[in-house]
Amino acid sequence: MYSLLVADDHPLFRDALHAVISAGLTSAQLLESDSLAAAIYTIDNHDELDLLLLDLSLPDADGLEGLTILRERFPWLPVAIVSAHQERQLVLDAITQGAVGYIPKSTPREQLLAALNQILQGQLYLPADIMRQPPPRMESSALASSSSEPPRERLIRLTDKQLDVLSCMTQGMSNKQIARELLIAETTVKTHVSAVLRKLGATSRVHAIVIAGEEELGAYLAKRTSTN
Repeated sequence: MYSLLVADDHPLFRDALHAVISAGLTSAQLLESDSLAAAIYTIDNHDELDLLLLDLSLPDADGLEGLTILRERFPWLPVAIVSAHQERQLVLDAITQGAVGYIPKSTPREQLLAALNQILQGQLYLPADIMRQPPPRMESSALASSSSEPPRERLIRLTDKQLDVLSCMTQGMSNKQIARELLIAETTVKTHVSAVLRKLGATSRVHAIVIAGEEELGAYLAKRTSTN
């Protein structure tokens, strides 16, 4: 049985989330808190928690400040952001600071449950629609590409299958989901992901997604398709 804590100061949203989780994760226990201080107190008294769902608009925490405090104090506890804010850079910053997922509050019920299941299985969840948005001109220094190569220069290095894998990665798919989507073995997916990171000069899976956005992967794939 999973034990989750939701930290959000809006009772109506907590009630809605409770209803969704109760219906979709029938064996899950859901605890609630309406502030960062209350969340910390609850965590101190429940060391069996599997996941914390954290809002970014708590009355006693500003933005990602709450995430930073929780990651420092409870490094063993996975924290996923559930927020009305959907800026791409904010999502990337949250993941960089240790969040295991970012779920917009506008996420439909079935997609929300799928995201929670993915996170509870130890996988990272990124909202595909947000990750497909064009990136700002300057990303955070932790994720920005270290290469000065011209746009798409690194995409040319990838094989067709590696491009397919990268495209799936930008949609927030796990290795298992990519294997299902491309009809290949999960071990093969891992090999492709490693090759993609190496060829792109990416330091992480998220960094590879950022590079894909910078080099307009979607447009590149569309152009390749039209010329083949």
